[in-house]
Amino acid sequence: MSLRIILAASAVLAFAAPALAQDAPAAPPAAEAPSAAEIAMEAKGEAFKARMEQMQGEIEAAISGAGTDQTKGLADVDAILARYEPDIEGFIVDFEAFIDAEAAAEPDETKRAEMSGAKMGVRMALSGLPAQIRAAAQSALTAQATAATAPAAAE
Repeated sequence: MSLRIILAASAVLAFAAPALAQDAPAAPPAAEAPSAAEIAMEAKGEAFKARMEQMQGEIEAAISGAGTDQTKGLADVDAILARYEPDIEGFIVDFEAFIDAEAAAEPDETKRAEMSGAKMGVRMALSGLPAQIRAAAQSALTAQATAATAPAAAE
């Protein structure tokens, strides 16, 4: 297996949510044609990325729609996260199954260790995603409520 899948997973993490948003690393040129399993995993990664972008839009709308009502805003964010958590867990499971299959076929111990590290890294990052998003949303809601009440307090 090339490191393209590991980089693809990194790219998915980069676009997974506002809490993790950053530029995706560029994939190196492929030295060999990707396997059918790699192509399938890349497609799952793209679908997951699209779902996370959709979730981000919904969360942003919930935050701005809450106005100064932080309790309502956080309840809306929690409901959105609950709907998307199965997508997050499903991608983790798919990625781990892919890595396990690739590692089983990999004769190089160093590459197997890299795969295992990528597998753990993706699980840790994605499992913590809902809590990170919730914390970021709570901060945004607080800032929004403070900004809305600040002009009234200054008068």
